[in-house]
Amino acid sequence: MAIAGNSNGELEKKLWETAEKLRGPVDPSEYKDFALGLLFLKNMSDSFEARRQELEEKTHDEDSRYYTEDEKEREYILTHKDEYKRENVFYLPEEARWQYFVDNATDPQIGKKIDDAMRAIEDENPRLKGILPKGYSRSSIASNGSDALEGLINLFADVNLEAENGNQDEDIFGRIYEYFIKQFAMKGGQKGGEFYTPKSVVELMVEILEPYEGRIFDPFSGSGGMFVQSQKFIESHGGDTDKISIYGQEVKESTLQISKMNLYLRGLDGNIKQGDSILNDQHKGLEADYIITNPPFNMSEWGRDSIADDDPRFKYGMPPSSNANYAFIQHMIHHLNDTGMAATVMANGAMSTQSKDGEIREGIIEDDLLDAVIALPKELFYTTSIPACIFILSKGKEKDKYRDRTDETLFVDARDLYTSINRTQNTLEEKHIKKITRKIRAYRGEEDADEYSDEKGFCKVAETDDIRDNRYIITPGRYVGVKEQEGDDEPFEVKMERLSADLRESLQKSNELQDNIEKNLEVLGF
Repeated sequence: MAIAGNSNGELEKKLWETAEKLRGPVDPSEYKDFALGLLFLKNMSDSFEARRQELEEKTHDEDSRYYTEDEKEREYILTHKDEYKRENVFYLPEEARWQYFVDNATDPQIGKKIDDAMRAIEDENPRLKGILPKGYSRSSIASNGSDALEGLINLFADVNLEAENGNQDEDIFGRIYEYFIKQFAMKGGQKGGEFYTPKSVVELMVEILEPYEGRIFDPFSGSGGMFVQSQKFIESHGGDTDKISIYGQEVKESTLQISKMNLYLRGLDGNIKQGDSILNDQHKGLEADYIITNPPFNMSEWGRDSIADDDPRFKYGMPPSSNANYAFIQHMIHHLNDTGMAATVMANGAMSTQSKDGEIREGIIEDDLLDAVIALPKELFYTTSIPACIFILSKGKEKDKYRDRTDETLFVDARDLYTSINRTQNTLEEKHIKKITRKIRAYRGEEDADEYSDEKGFCKVAETDDIRDNRYIITPGRYVGVKEQEGDDEPFEVKMERLSADLRESLQKSNELQDNIEKNLEVLGF
């Protein structure tokens, strides 16, 4: 029975719940790679079959240039690889199509058949070389009597690309893929956070940067969510995704594969390379228009001793080996062009640490590169409870197309802008993202934006002198102040007298309680 698509997330949830039941004792980190690989394979197969069906119909349509009554010619058209590639569809040999796996799902060698299919697809489509996961035959997902492979094959076979209203939901597999990535991140603990940033945080950063065109770079690209959200932003604003170029770097091979599959699902292509961004920069010479990223928080032993003394990236100083935050920040600054902007998630400590980090932060601020700092709500991230913020860095404040923001930095305290999902998880909703981005666009002086004004307890534009007076500590709370309680029109002198009286009364009761405790202890012989 086919599973129908819908728009409220029920399909993704049902698929995940079933896939999770099939996992059994298989470790989530291993299951993730193989389940997502199968999902991508199913998507390729469905796209191939849809194109093949389209060609078949055209060969019978007398008004089509493909029309023919010759069966050999018809077969030639249906198997001509260029007819698929010109429509951005991967050509699949017969033994790599989904029906073949359904027919062989109970075969003890099904894992090997999938591995062979992945290699055959790469041979037919060189751009996929090294991207598709392999090793199904050696994995515990296909051994020890596990029926996970058979179950996943049959589960994905039942997914129907037709929405309930009969219209094709073109992004259904993208939605499923994204949902699975999120769930695996939650299951994977700290390791899961290495490849996934919560969607609401990504949406906020992309909305702030507005990357309509140019080079977009993520030096810690994970599963590719920053690129996917940039595409969504451009399309939702009527832009052209052909005007962006994607660059990324990811240290883990399996995560790199996930990110490339994620992009291909969306029709995106990018120059994403493997390697440690700090120790093995694969994009030397790249000057990006936008950097959107979420590097590891407070990473220690990041390779400081392996960095050359004359490395041009570390203009403001060499960060301590105990924390890579300002190594990452300087890496981003180095890769921005003369008017480039970066949005990066940072652990809150990056706003206030002193010693060497403080010296580096001072240099960055004195060079007028800090455009905005946003304090985020707690519990936004699935894999860590470390409180976080967003740094907005800009090399083009003086030359900005809207207004000159020289020596100005916007501070936003958004810690109260969230909705609780459960006891340990919060999220930013659309209304929260809009409130932040409206204020940022007003600060920039963008066309059609509101006129900017400071809002006590929420936002404040500070000058470099103000930051200097605060010893270059950039915690938004220091600048925005405390929000006044609504309806609180009690005069200050009256309030202080009332609070002082309440305090004196409380202290008196505390002393009386202490006397009673001591008397009772004496009665008991203590």
